[in-house]
Parts: sequence; structure tokens; C-alpha cells
Amino acid sequence: MSDPEIGTVVETCGYRTNVHDQGDGKPVVLLHGSGAGVSAWANWRNLIPKLSDRYRVLAPDLAGFGYTEIPDDFEFRFMATWIEQLEALLDALDIKSAHWVGNSFGGALTLWMAAQRPDLCDRLALMGPGGWPTKVNANLEALWGYKPSVENMKRIMDIMAFDRALVTDELAELRYRATIRPGAQERFERIFPPPYQRWLDAQALSIEALQSIDNEVLIIHGRDDRVVDPQSSYICISTDALSVALHRSLRSLDSDRAPRPLPDIGAKLS
Repeated sequence: MSDPEIGTVVETCGYRTNVHDQGDGKPVVLLHGSGAGVSAWANWRNLIPKLSDRYRVLAPDLAGFGYTEIPDDFEFRFMATWIEQLEALLDALDIKSAHWVGNSFGGALTLWMAAQRPDLCDRLALMGPGGWPTKVNANLEALWGYKPSVENMKRIMDIMAFDRALVTDELAELRYRATIRPGAQERFERIFPPPYQRWLDAQALSIEALQSIDNEVLIIHGRDDRVVDPQSSYICISTDALSVALHRSLRSLDSDRAPRPLPDIGAKLS
């Protein structure tokens, strides 16, 4: 039986990128986060078949993650490594422009792509994104400081999930096994060695770079996000850090809970 995490192999920047390429229509690139054991398939497996009815969906394993093959002596350069990988991927597939969806670290990378390669970017959707200045917290330190065990995997997945009932033993086991594939943990530790604040700083775009982005952007941020402070998204909007046309309001979707007061961002949301 074939492994569903393995898609199509595309040569990029001297190494082989694993990418899930499904559907027809306007391309949509899905960028995963930076948790241990993550891959494009682990992050997007439920969304890919839904979007591929209308779009050409591209979900790559970023360098250092999943089944993308990099040399043992590969040097990671924030954020250039992944920008160059994505530029090469779209060039190899003859794609001139795409919509972009980024989760967490993938959200930060989406912003970097929009700032540095606006010609490749149409609409953007950011899910609990990094990309602006923020401080490391204990939960993020636990994620990036992960050491392989089923118990540790379940603990960090509990941190990431709002509904902890979704973190089943089977799911934790699946993600744990991804971290013990040959070389997986070593690559992960090379991407995010401590101290971790420097990697948050390296992800952060300047205010000038953020203001240069004039794409339509949808920002989705969980009110109770324990890893990436949702306040960073509110601040980004309320201080005009992004010059964007937001077309959905940030509001509580769990109607049985009292909403938390939000900053006054006025006409920025409609």
C-alpha cells in the first residue's frame, strides 16, 4: 500500500521536494506549520480533497519537514530557504501566480512570499500566523523543544488543540512515528535550536514590509490560541501594519461561551 504522505517529487534548489498536487483550476498553495512530526499531508489531508474540486491544490513539505529530501549538511537560512524552495517549486510547475493559505509558521512564510514575491501571490489566508514581532512563550518552547515519545507528542498536541478530545491516542501515535523516521528529529532540531526567541525574530517582517502587502488577506486566529498570541493579529490590523482588504470579521464562533473583549479596531473589519 502506498504511503498517502508521499505525493509528487519535484526538483527544487538541488534537493527533492515532496508535494501533493491535486485538482485543476486556479492554483492554491497550502503551507503547513512547524510542529514536530508535521507534514503537508498531516496538516492538510482533510482540506485537500475539498479544495481540489475547484482549485489546483499544491501542498509541499517544506525543507526540513515531511518527505522532502535534503542533504545531511543542509544549511537552513531564515526565511530564505523556504522562499527559494517555493519560488523553485512554482517555476518547475510553470505556475505564474497562486492563492496562498498558511498555518502558523506557514502563515509567516505566506507573508514573506507576498512581501518579496508579490507577482506570485494573489489572495492570502492566514491561520494563527507568525510573521510579526512577538515573544516566545512556554508552549512554543515545548513545541520546538520536543523530544520523541508518545507522551510528549500527546502533550504538545494538547497544547495546540482547543478541543482536547480531538487528540486521540491514535493521532498522537501517528505524529510520534513521523518524528522517529530516520533523520527526522535531527532535522527538526537543526531548524529550531535554542534559544527560540531568535527564530521568532527571524520570522518577523518589518512594518515597512508588512505595509507593502496590498493583497486581499483573510486572517483567522483562534481566540484561545496558546502558541501564537492572537493579540499579535489584532495589533497588526489595528496599527495599519497590513494595508489589506479584510472581508471577514474576527469574532467568536463558539456561541455558548461569552466573547472576550477585543481591541477597538473599528472600520478595519467589516
